[in-house]
Amino acid sequence: MSMTAKERIGRVLRREPVDRIGLMEQFWGDTASAWTREGHLQPGESLTEHFGLDLELSWALSMVADLDWETEVLDETEETRLTRNGNYAVMRSHKLHEATFEHVEFGVTDRASWEKLVKPKLAPDPRRINFEAYRAAKERAARADRFFMLSGVNVFEIMKDVTGHEHMLVGMALDPDWVRDMADTYARLILELQVMLFEQEGWPDGIWYYEDMGFKGRPFMSPKMYSSIVQPAHAATLGFAKEHGLPTIVHSCGYVEPLIPGLMEAGMDCLQVIEVKAGMDLLKLYAEYGDRLSFMGGIDVRVLYTNDRAQIDAELEAKVPIVMQGNGYALHSDHSIPNTVHYDTYRYFIDKGLELGTYR
Repeated sequence: MSMTAKERIGRVLRREPVDRIGLMEQFWGDTASAWTREGHLQPGESLTEHFGLDLELSWALSMVADLDWETEVLDETEETRLTRNGNYAVMRSHKLHEATFEHVEFGVTDRASWEKLVKPKLAPDPRRINFEAYRAAKERAARADRFFMLSGVNVFEIMKDVTGHEHMLVGMALDPDWVRDMADTYARLILELQVMLFEQEGWPDGIWYYEDMGFKGRPFMSPKMYSSIVQPAHAATLGFAKEHGLPTIVHSCGYVEPLIPGLMEAGMDCLQVIEVKAGMDLLKLYAEYGDRLSFMGGIDVRVLYTNDRAQIDAELEAKVPIVMQGNGYALHSDHSIPNTVHYDTYRYFIDKGLELGTYR
């Protein structure tokens, strides 16, 4: 039986019989640029369409505190730029290649600065919503019969951008009511903006949240701290999706295995990325949760770095035939694809993965 991408991903997220495993991927901007220079892509060509990915995402909501803030350049070199943004945070970015921002300084470091600088600005202003981008992505998905998801950050990821990890985590220990108030405030804002967007432009097929809650070998907080401070906000946002029949995918880099039961309780349907180098083990997670949770990712991107097809075969053959058994798996690396991965390597990866992941 052959299915549309929309049908396929809906079934993968419900762990129902499907024609093949799902397919999704994310790429660093440098990768698309390199593949375009090499002639594999047309300028501006959609990677989603080029590789026939099963999902279309729209990042339509802005959670920055001050919508009227004009980014302030504090320092600049040939390679980096230091700026202060609308969250009153100082960040350093690379100019020559795409990378995560370096956290330098934060205006919000405690309850007082939160209540003075940021909380009063978090109104559900329509300017926070890119209605046009959402509408266009929704229409693209409909034309291609792809599964369409609103994507965006959830409360942990937002708070990290406002306070930095250190101030937020110290706050969890010394002033948990402050961090709980931040999480609750952002959860309400997320839901208010979603209602505003969906009432005007229509509902998506699901919601994809980004929450990097771990690092190598450890989550940023204990399960007890998660359940007390962050989980109520997740229960609100994921629960809203559940109430409206929308499946949810939660992205989290880092080691988050101890937080999975709490995330499932809050309403997560699928865990995405499953970062091997941080200590995550797709086969272990499938054995424990595969009857209740779908998975996307868990294929070690470092194997793709080698551009060695034998190593790619071994990685895929060790995992895909097992995790596809429960019908709840979508092929994805365990991190975004960098420009060290050759175009032909990535094409081989998805061709081999989908060959293994086709149900017969």
